[in-house]
Amino acid sequence: MATLKDIEVAAAMNILTAFAFLVAFAFLRLQPINDRVYFPKWYLKGLRNSPLGAGAFVGKFVNLDFRSYVRFLNWMPAALQMPEPELINHAGLDSAVYLRIYLVGLKIFVPIAFLGFAVMVPVNWTNGTLEHSTLEYSDIDKLSISNIPIGSNRFWTHLVMAYAFTFWTCYVLKKEYEIVASMRLHFLASEQRRPDQFTVLVRNVPPDPDESVNELVEHFFLVNHPEHYLTYQVVYNANKLSDLVKEKKKLRNWLDFYQLKYSRNQSTRPLTKTGFLGLCGERVDAIDLYTSKIEGLSEAIASERDKITNNPKSIMPAAFVSFKARWGAAVCAQTQQSRNPTIWLTEWAPEPCDVYWDNLAIPYVSLTIRRLIVAVAFFFLTIFFMIPITFVQSLANIEGIEKALPFLRPIIELKSVKSLIQGFLPGISLKIFLIFLPSILMHMSKFEGFISISALERRSATRYYIFQFINVFLGSIITGAAFQQLHEFMNQSANDIPKTIGVSIPMKATFFITYIMVDGWAGVAGEILRLKPLVIFHLKNFFLVKTEKDREEAMDPGSLGFNTGEPQIQLYFLLGLVYAVVTPVLLPFIIVFFGLAYMVYRHQIINVYNQEYESAAAFWPDVHGRIIVALIVSQLLLMGLLSTKEAARSTPLLIALPVLTIWFHRFCKGRYEPAFVRYPLQEAMMKDTLERAREPNLNLKGFLQNAYIHPVFKKGDDSESDAASEDSDQGSNLVPTKRQSRRGTPFPSKRSGSSSSLLPEAVQEH
Repeated sequence: MATLKDIEVAAAMNILTAFAFLVAFAFLRLQPINDRVYFPKWYLKGLRNSPLGAGAFVGKFVNLDFRSYVRFLNWMPAALQMPEPELINHAGLDSAVYLRIYLVGLKIFVPIAFLGFAVMVPVNWTNGTLEHSTLEYSDIDKLSISNIPIGSNRFWTHLVMAYAFTFWTCYVLKKEYEIVASMRLHFLASEQRRPDQFTVLVRNVPPDPDESVNELVEHFFLVNHPEHYLTYQVVYNANKLSDLVKEKKKLRNWLDFYQLKYSRNQSTRPLTKTGFLGLCGERVDAIDLYTSKIEGLSEAIASERDKITNNPKSIMPAAFVSFKARWGAAVCAQTQQSRNPTIWLTEWAPEPCDVYWDNLAIPYVSLTIRRLIVAVAFFFLTIFFMIPITFVQSLANIEGIEKALPFLRPIIELKSVKSLIQGFLPGISLKIFLIFLPSILMHMSKFEGFISISALERRSATRYYIFQFINVFLGSIITGAAFQQLHEFMNQSANDIPKTIGVSIPMKATFFITYIMVDGWAGVAGEILRLKPLVIFHLKNFFLVKTEKDREEAMDPGSLGFNTGEPQIQLYFLLGLVYAVVTPVLLPFIIVFFGLAYMVYRHQIINVYNQEYESAAAFWPDVHGRIIVALIVSQLLLMGLLSTKEAARSTPLLIALPVLTIWFHRFCKGRYEPAFVRYPLQEAMMKDTLERAREPNLNLKGFLQNAYIHPVFKKGDDSESDAASEDSDQGSNLVPTKRQSRRGTPFPSKRSGSSSSLLPEAVQEH
């Protein structure tokens, strides 16, 4: 059992680690040679010049201005100076709203912590229940609900505080939901023209024996949206071509590496082996080898491109359809297109940089099966991951280690080593086990078939949160309580076991305190240091960089990583709300995390991260919903604890809390969530009217025509010809049709579901 001294040791270690990271960052960011690592966003915007270009030779690499070292912590106030409207213009609404999650944490937990320490801690501390019990406990446990005697009237204090904390949390959530919804609508109204505002993605285009997908799409939308349809772009299955292009890019990088190596020493040609990873096989000239490989790949790319453009089977039953106005796109995206609800399915198109092109080639009919497979796989992943969690919890206790490794007992029993193990090992062990989880969950989301990067990240974030809730939270509590109180479990009647668990759950606060310090304090400080991007940049800069463009490509600004960051924040909301009434001493550790993370990530968003996409804060309903779940879990857990404490008179009054919380969630869902899932036609019409007044001669078709062409077909090294150029004259008023079964299209197609009566008179059989 971790003691107060162990917590102090862990806190000291993590504070020192976080401080060391922050000091190292403050020093490294001042060095000119690291400027592109710590300020890449400004380089991408063209607002910062490299400090390596002028001055003395040493000054190009080392900052010789010693006055700047005195102000080495000025990045902290600088990160807080940029106003939120300017931050939105600089980094986008997603980044600004993401930061508000940390502010919500501070708004919720700072008042709760003051109230908890003023009321709850004295009520818990002034008892002697644990001192007169046979349970293992620490000084921190004396501050928890475990120290209240069974049947005490003091539990009324916990009940009143549960109501107060719930009402305060709901008040903060409502105000924040209202603010973010308003910010989203204002952002959409004031945002510059983007292709996705005018475009919908139509999927499950029904097959037709008489017409190709191109003809079907254009004919259907000219018939059913005659006043608003503008143009379209069919979706090609270009996954194989994309893989070839990526492979060629890798080979090009190796060729550039060896050419640069040869240019520095022209006395000998560089050699490499032809076997696996260049480790075995015949030694040959590296430049000649990679040149020949690239030539072969170029031929394969050209052949694959021709195959795609000339084979109708390469066209998927999907298309990006653009309209003359936002109003027309909004109507199409938010309505049913056919009497058959399984075909001609429309949804808002992601912005072009948000499209995950590989999944567009997945047949729509297979998506349900894929998601069922992933659901089953995730279930077993979550269940079987409980095994290493249990193992970590067993080794996190001194007794477990001594039983597993008895020869280490003399070393483990040393006070300093014992404090280190009990105060540091549990948190770091759990963190190590979770390293590869985000990648696994992201691959699962990709297999499911989501067609945008933002949707992939949101689905991955949902699963990450569920996983952490089951394994990190529930798993650590259940297995930890069982191991810590194993003696009590073995020597008491079955009727007393629930009471032991009820007392033991609050005692896991010590484990979560160490986890918060390792992951929340040292982890956040390590984020700002950017050690991995720093090393990779200098390796690329030394071996591969030849030009200024190469140096820009060597930068890795990264992004927020919503799929991992947001679920991690939600874990702290869960811990804070669960332990606010049970063990309030945990709250200051969470407050430090939210404050430090807000400052660090604000700096990163301003200076480093380059967000891949902009969803206009579409993730906020998920954030709100998970905090509500955490609130309900805290209420149910408190009900369970009080039931083991024989607080029969106070426990039934807690039943109203989950009911009120669910009602509150439904109210917020009905009042504010439509702003995140629907685009008001009134807003679309206003924006269209203003745009027509300002730019009456706007060539919207030219703006939209090539916006949704697959990247491998756009201009570049591997796209000498534009495969989609054949569709450049789409959207003509006359729609040729090969159907022989109708004259003037008086009847709908056999499978398209289009209505002939809506055809304009100018559309006749070709």
